[in-house]
Amino acid sequence: MKRLLQAGLTGVGLLWLDLALAAQPAATTAAATTAAAGSASGQLGRLVLGLLLVLGLIFFLAWLLRRVQNVTPRGQQVIEIVGTRVVGPRDRLLLVQVGNEQILIGHTPGSLTALHVLAEPVQVPASARQATPEFAQRLMELLGKDQKDKS
Repeated sequence: MKRLLQAGLTGVGLLWLDLALAAQPAATTAAATTAAAGSASGQLGRLVLGLLLVLGLIFFLAWLLRRVQNVTPRGQQVIEIVGTRVVGPRDRLLLVQVGNEQILIGHTPGSLTALHVLAEPVQVPASARQATPEFAQRLMELLGKDQKDKS
């Protein structure tokens, strides 16, 4: 999907460039050159308008891409990360729930290792699962977004 949007954006940019070049009349006489120099403000206005159009298109496609990526429903996921613990600069432990089974996984930059399959699942309070890092929570407050909108 990302490649399709990039190809579409490239195609729109090339089409816009082609139309802009085709719209400029070929000035062959000296009178036409002086007239074109007099309409520099008109050319600047068209340039700014085109730039705003391209920037608006980029922001729209970024918004659309974010919406398309978040299409998967969260309630129907089979694998869920129940908890994490950082044990080193780049190492951490993950408690993953698959169905009714919980697995403790060691995560390093080069590998994932199943350390233990828990015989009895750990009961995690619902408030602990919904916790967000303090920075993310503060950023959401500053942006005026509610955490309920995210799920």
